[in-house]
Amino acid sequence: MDALAPPRLVLALAAMVDIALHARPQPVSAKALAARHALPPRHLEAVLQALVHHGLLKGLRGPHGGYELARERRRISAGDIARAVLGPEAAPDPEAFQAVFGLVVAPLVAEASGAYLATLDAVTVEDLCGRAEAARLPGPRAGPDFTI
Repeated sequence: MDALAPPRLVLALAAMVDIALHARPQPVSAKALAARHALPPRHLEAVLQALVHHGLLKGLRGPHGGYELARERRRISAGDIARAVLGPEAAPDPEAFQAVFGLVVAPLVAEASGAYLATLDAVTVEDLCGRAEAARLPGPRAGPDFTI
Protein backbone atom coordinates (compact mmCIF):
# COMPACT_ATOMS: atom_id res chain seq x y z
CA MET A 1 0.00 0.00 0.00
CA ASP A 2 1.31 3.45 -0.88
CA ALA A 3 2.17 5.59 2.13
CA LEU A 4 0.62 8.64 0.44
CA ALA A 5 -2.78 7.10 -0.17
CA PRO A 6 -4.99 6.82 2.92
CA PRO A 7 -6.06 3.19 3.56
CA ARG A 8 -9.73 4.23 3.46
CA LEU A 9 -9.24 5.60 -0.07
CA VAL A 10 -7.37 2.50 -1.24
CA LEU A 11 -10.19 0.33 0.10
CA ALA A 12 -12.84 2.50 -1.57
CA LEU A 13 -11.07 2.44 -4.95
CA ALA A 14 -10.65 -1.35 -4.77
CA ALA A 15 -14.32 -1.77 -3.79
CA MET A 16 -15.55 0.44 -6.63
CA VAL A 17 -13.48 -1.44 -9.23
CA ASP A 18 -14.57 -4.81 -7.81
CA ILE A 19 -18.23 -3.76 -7.91
CA ALA A 20 -17.86 -2.37 -11.45
CA LEU A 21 -16.39 -5.69 -12.60
CA HIS A 22 -18.70 -8.06 -10.71
CA ALA A 23 -22.11 -6.35 -10.37
CA ARG A 24 -23.64 -7.85 -13.50
CA PRO A 25 -26.21 -9.45 -13.42
CA GLN A 26 -26.50 -9.46 -9.59
CA PRO A 27 -25.39 -6.71 -7.18
CA VAL A 28 -22.22 -7.45 -5.21
CA SER A 29 -22.82 -8.31 -1.56
CA ALA A 30 -20.58 -6.80 1.09
CA LYS A 31 -19.84 -10.35 2.21
CA ALA A 32 -18.60 -11.41 -1.26
CA LEU A 33 -16.60 -8.20 -1.59
CA ALA A 34 -14.99 -8.74 1.83
CA ALA A 35 -14.19 -12.36 0.98
CA ARG A 36 -12.43 -11.41 -2.28
CA HIS A 37 -10.27 -8.87 -0.40
CA ALA A 38 -9.80 -11.00 2.76
CA LEU A 39 -11.39 -8.38 5.02
CA PRO A 40 -14.05 -8.68 7.70
CA PRO A 41 -17.28 -7.17 6.27
CA ARG A 42 -17.43 -4.57 9.07
CA HIS A 43 -14.31 -2.88 7.65
CA LEU A 44 -16.14 -2.25 4.39
CA GLU A 45 -19.49 -1.08 5.70
CA ALA A 46 -18.52 2.51 6.55
CA VAL A 47 -16.73 2.91 3.22
CA LEU A 48 -19.63 1.44 1.24
CA GLN A 49 -22.16 3.60 3.09
CA ALA A 50 -20.10 6.74 2.36
CA LEU A 51 -20.09 5.80 -1.34
CA VAL A 52 -23.88 5.28 -1.27
CA HIS A 53 -24.41 8.56 0.60
CA HIS A 54 -22.44 10.44 -2.09
CA GLY A 55 -24.41 8.84 -4.94
CA LEU A 56 -21.60 6.66 -6.28
CA LEU A 57 -23.14 3.32 -5.30
CA LYS A 58 -26.69 2.05 -4.96
CA GLY A 59 -27.40 -0.23 -2.03
CA LEU A 60 -30.05 -2.85 -2.77
CA ARG A 61 -31.76 -4.71 0.08
CA GLY A 62 -33.09 -8.24 0.14
CA PRO A 63 -31.79 -11.77 -0.28
CA HIS A 64 -30.13 -10.93 -3.58
CA GLY A 65 -29.16 -7.43 -2.50
CA GLY A 66 -25.80 -5.79 -2.47
CA TYR A 67 -24.14 -2.87 -4.20
CA GLU A 68 -23.95 -1.67 -7.77
CA LEU A 69 -22.69 1.50 -9.39
CA ALA A 70 -25.13 4.39 -9.20
CA ARG A 71 -24.03 5.71 -12.58
CA GLU A 72 -21.86 4.71 -15.52
CA ARG A 73 -18.34 3.81 -14.51
CA ARG A 74 -16.93 6.27 -17.04
CA ARG A 75 -18.78 9.02 -15.14
CA ILE A 76 -17.19 8.26 -11.75
CA SER A 77 -13.70 9.60 -11.15
CA ALA A 78 -11.23 8.49 -8.53
CA GLY A 79 -11.50 12.08 -7.25
CA ASP A 80 -15.24 11.57 -6.67
CA ILE A 81 -14.42 8.46 -4.64
CA ALA A 82 -11.73 10.30 -2.65
CA ARG A 83 -14.10 13.13 -1.77
CA ALA A 84 -16.76 10.63 -0.67
CA VAL A 85 -14.56 8.66 1.72
CA LEU A 86 -12.06 11.27 2.89
CA GLY A 87 -14.54 14.02 3.62
CA PRO A 88 -13.36 17.51 4.53
CA GLU A 89 -9.80 16.27 5.22
CA ALA A 90 -9.32 15.99 1.45
CA ALA A 91 -9.26 19.79 1.19
CA PRO A 92 -7.58 21.27 4.26
CA ASP A 93 -8.81 24.63 5.48
CA PRO A 94 -5.87 27.08 5.77
CA GLU A 95 -7.76 28.97 8.51
CA ALA A 96 -7.31 25.98 10.81
CA PHE A 97 -3.59 26.65 11.16
CA GLN A 98 -1.93 29.36 13.24
CA ALA A 99 0.99 31.73 12.63
CA VAL A 100 3.70 30.28 10.39
CA PHE A 101 1.80 27.04 9.88
CA GLY A 102 -1.15 28.97 8.48
CA LEU A 103 1.05 31.09 6.24
CA VAL A 104 3.52 28.44 5.07
CA VAL A 105 2.39 24.88 5.76
CA ALA A 106 -1.33 25.19 5.10
CA PRO A 107 -0.92 26.68 1.59
CA LEU A 108 1.53 23.90 0.71
CA VAL A 109 -0.86 21.22 1.99
CA ALA A 110 -3.80 22.85 0.17
CA GLU A 111 -1.80 22.99 -3.07
CA ALA A 112 -0.69 19.36 -2.72
CA SER A 113 -4.24 18.29 -1.89
CA GLY A 114 -5.54 20.10 -4.96
CA ALA A 115 -2.94 18.42 -7.18
CA TYR A 116 -3.73 15.04 -5.60
CA LEU A 117 -7.45 15.42 -6.27
CA ALA A 118 -6.83 16.79 -9.78
CA THR A 119 -4.84 13.67 -10.60
CA LEU A 120 -7.60 11.45 -9.21
CA ASP A 121 -10.25 13.45 -11.10
CA ALA A 122 -8.51 12.49 -14.36
CA VAL A 123 -9.02 8.76 -13.72
CA THR A 124 -12.44 7.09 -13.97
CA VAL A 125 -13.67 3.77 -12.68
CA GLU A 126 -13.79 2.78 -16.37
CA ASP A 127 -10.03 3.46 -16.58
CA LEU A 128 -9.38 1.41 -13.44
CA CYS A 129 -11.50 -1.47 -14.78
CA GLY A 130 -9.48 -1.34 -18.00
CA ARG A 131 -6.28 -1.64 -15.98
CA ALA A 132 -7.74 -4.57 -14.04
CA GLU A 133 -8.77 -6.31 -17.25
CA ALA A 134 -5.35 -5.64 -18.83
CA ALA A 135 -3.71 -7.19 -15.77
CA ARG A 136 -6.03 -10.18 -16.28
CA LEU A 137 -7.37 -10.04 -12.74
CA PRO A 138 -9.80 -12.87 -12.01
CA GLY A 139 -13.49 -12.21 -12.33
CA PRO A 140 -16.19 -11.95 -14.94
CA ARG A 141 -15.94 -9.33 -17.63
CA ALA A 142 -18.45 -6.54 -17.03
CA GLY A 143 -21.29 -6.37 -19.56
CA PRO A 144 -22.61 -3.21 -21.17
CA ASP A 145 -22.41 -0.31 -18.78
CA PHE A 146 -25.52 1.83 -18.75
CA THR A 147 -28.11 3.05 -16.32
CA ILE A 148 -31.80 2.93 -17.08
